[in-house]
Amino acid sequence: MTTVEYQVSSRPVPNPAKSLITKLHMGTGMVVGAIFAFGTYFWLRSGEDMTVAHNVNRVLLISMFMWSFGFLIGIGAFIGPFRWLIGKDLTDEEQLFLAGDGQGVSRYFRYCTDHKVVGIQYLVGVMVMLGAGGTLAMMIRTNLLSPGSKFVTPVIYNSLVGLHGITMIVAMIVVSTGPFGNFILPIMIGARDMAFPRLNALSWWVLFTAIPVLCSAWFLGGIPTGWTAYAPLSVQAGPGMNAFIATIIIFAISTAVAGANITATVVTMRAKGMKWNRVPIFVVGATMSVALAIPAFPTFMVSMIMTALDRTVNTTFFDANFGGSGWLYAHLFWIMGHPEVYVILIPGVAILMEIVPVFVRKPLFSYNAAILGFAGISGLSGLVWAHHMYMSGWLPLLNGPFMITTEMISVPTGLIFLVILGTLWRGKPWMKLPMLSVYAFLWNMLIGGITGVYLSDVPADNYLHGSMYVTAHFHYTLMGAALTGAIAGLAYWFPKMTGRMLHEKAGYTAFWFTQIGFQILFLGMFIAGAEGQPRRVADYAHTYATSDRISTIGAYLIGIGMITLLWAVIHSWRKGDVAPQNPWGAKTLEWTVPFPVPLENFDELPVITSDPYGYGRSEK
Repeated sequence: MTTVEYQVSSRPVPNPAKSLITKLHMGTGMVVGAIFAFGTYFWLRSGEDMTVAHNVNRVLLISMFMWSFGFLIGIGAFIGPFRWLIGKDLTDEEQLFLAGDGQGVSRYFRYCTDHKVVGIQYLVGVMVMLGAGGTLAMMIRTNLLSPGSKFVTPVIYNSLVGLHGITMIVAMIVVSTGPFGNFILPIMIGARDMAFPRLNALSWWVLFTAIPVLCSAWFLGGIPTGWTAYAPLSVQAGPGMNAFIATIIIFAISTAVAGANITATVVTMRAKGMKWNRVPIFVVGATMSVALAIPAFPTFMVSMIMTALDRTVNTTFFDANFGGSGWLYAHLFWIMGHPEVYVILIPGVAILMEIVPVFVRKPLFSYNAAILGFAGISGLSGLVWAHHMYMSGWLPLLNGPFMITTEMISVPTGLIFLVILGTLWRGKPWMKLPMLSVYAFLWNMLIGGITGVYLSDVPADNYLHGSMYVTAHFHYTLMGAALTGAIAGLAYWFPKMTGRMLHEKAGYTAFWFTQIGFQILFLGMFIAGAEGQPRRVADYAHTYATSDRISTIGAYLIGIGMITLLWAVIHSWRKGDVAPQNPWGAKTLEWTVPFPVPLENFDELPVITSDPYGYGRSEK
């Protein structure tokens, strides 16, 4: 792989005089969005009988979508397409302004087409969502500190569970592909930008509009259904359910736009000489993740549209009295719900596989096996959804086939383990913060994987289904593995994204508090679940008091760790040590460009002559 010195271009600061684009930003977006939302609400409300639930739901849903649409108008998302339609396309100066060229911090609050700005926007947004979801989790665990706790009422507790679940799921879906898939991936493949820069900006700002919508659920009576929102319960729920429905539909649009853009970028914009067997493994993982999401997520979106229609115009998709079926919702949800686990997991694992060769100074062990592992996981993940329905009584004859496909998914997962272990074998790892996360992942994913095998078995699931055991299992997979990978990516690429090194001591402190607290929290949940404690309940029998007390202590330790990590990120971003261009001695292309990364990444596009993991062997 060639290494080239790159300099920041001396392009003059653009000055698109009196252009509307220069006057639009997040503030104008929020003002226009609020005008659209409240104007629509009061206009529709004046012609409806607001004592009828269907009318209330219809008014609220339309107002929420109008907020999103109005915000996008107010921030300038549609100026480019509109100008093109009327035959007055944007000038070169306006295009440069739209890309944030010559601007400072203000570009992060605008509709900016620079993929690096979008990556930072996703990073900050994800941190806010994880912080909010984590705070809700702490409230849940505080209520479970002891039986009979009155920290919150059962109604509020149910809302906490639902809001925590959906907030964390949304955050985790974009936690890796959002920040790093936007900032790092195009540079990694030697591209000057994403394939569709305007769509790239659109994906973030569409997601942003979903955040206030979801927050409004708290003021509308909450989400009493949990994040699964099973029908017909969700059809009968209060007005807060409208916020959940609108959030999912808006988020599905965002992920579709982002997924198509990442896929198009990787397929069409790789540097000359970057054949498929020379593509960095993170790029492969991110591409497979979004390719899996594109067909899976629309089923959840469709289920939400059908729920919205049942709530607003008296359709009966899920009403058995009129030919509807709750099974329909369950299938639509879980056809998304299990691939979604791997949409979250694969990019985090790919980040760790990107890190291992760098810190062990060995080539990635069996690159082809890693690809096969990702492909096997992606393929099988679409054939396992009904294992969530073993206990529902739906078509028991299919329990066996779905049990087999679920157990089979451990085979490609095992390949991923072998690739990481093979890379570590007889190596001398450089034990920096990103490398610690690799070992944490191996431990956490081992526990998550083994406990998942038990849940895939029908007789075992008959006992454990709906218990705290299940909650512990999927947290070991999503938080213990996927979030660990994302945090490793933050520590690894922090110098490239900010120009500064992450505070090392604070990073280590955060790591150990988080990982130790994680083990205490969820091992305690495994014990409680094995003893029979159900999940999603605000109170519990004294039999489970010790396990829950231990778990809550673990949750507080995680909270300390995450607050420490937040401090490390903020402090390092402002006052951290200036990072060298390639602090880890890595071979991928993102480390060949300076900080700040030039607007178009490369003055001269690189030519690739080898794979990025050629440690310990001569270049060919």
